Amino acid sequence: MTEIRTPRLVLRRWTDDDLAPMADINADPGVMRWIGDGSVLGLEQTAEEIEGWEEEWDDEGFGVFAVELLGSGELAGCAGLSVPGFLPEAEHEVAISWRLGRQYWGQGYASEAAHAVLEFALQDRGLDRVIAINRLGHEASENVLRKLGMAVEREATHPEWGHALTVHSIDLTEYQA
Repeated sequence: MTEIRTPRLVLRRWTDDDLAPMADINADPGVMRWIGDGSVLGLEQTAEEIEGWEEEWDDEGFGVFAVELLGSGELAGCAGLSVPGFLPEAEHEVAISWRLGRQYWGQGYASEAAHAVLEFALQDRGLDRVIAINRLGHEASENVLRKLGMAVEREATHPEWGHALTVHSIDLTEYQA
């Protein structure tokens, strides 16, 4: 079982106990504002999302981790890797992403989890390059991407919802652990 420990977090595969807390995170309009079309997700949609992430683990050898606080065992959200099939020009790339419950914002957890995922991608999984797709104007995520050393590569438009996106990237030669 793939698990990553950081000073404050455990990044691990999903369990049945994670469904309700992740559904609570996905039900918060503030959390979901920058994701997809901005709609909240219910319990059934969250279950489908987790199932898709687990299938990607089986198919690709990477996926989206559950992010748990090391001290308390609380589910803080998710962070991981996926193939961004929604964006045709990036469907052959691997993208890093994260989503945390609002109560975990502003404490460095997103940066800590994202750094661990990036290291996992480039060192453990042997990827030469990782991208991130961010909705234009989402400054908190932009800050995390800067901390990871990722640079804006290009702009794009979401093909379904029409909002402006930035595509960031980093390759193995640019990465500094």
